Amino acid sequence: MGEYTRFEKARMLGSRALQIAMGAPFMVKISKKKLKQLKYNPIEIAKIEFEKDALPMTVKRPLPKKKAN
Repeated sequence: MGEYTRFEKARMLGSRALQIAMGAPFMVKISKKKLKQLKYNPIEIAKIEFEKDALPMTVKRPLPKKKAN
């Protein structure tokens, strides 16, 4: 898992939680018991995927532009 800013992490978790809420399959195995503990909360499921480095997303960062001499 790479180093992400808090803004990148929030964006990834929010986007993934929305996908899960709309019916996307989970990227990690989660037991029925664990799902009941989490109350099927998409944000908590997205956090588990993030911790296990299983989010199907990448972060693109623009490179700094070179100065012309």
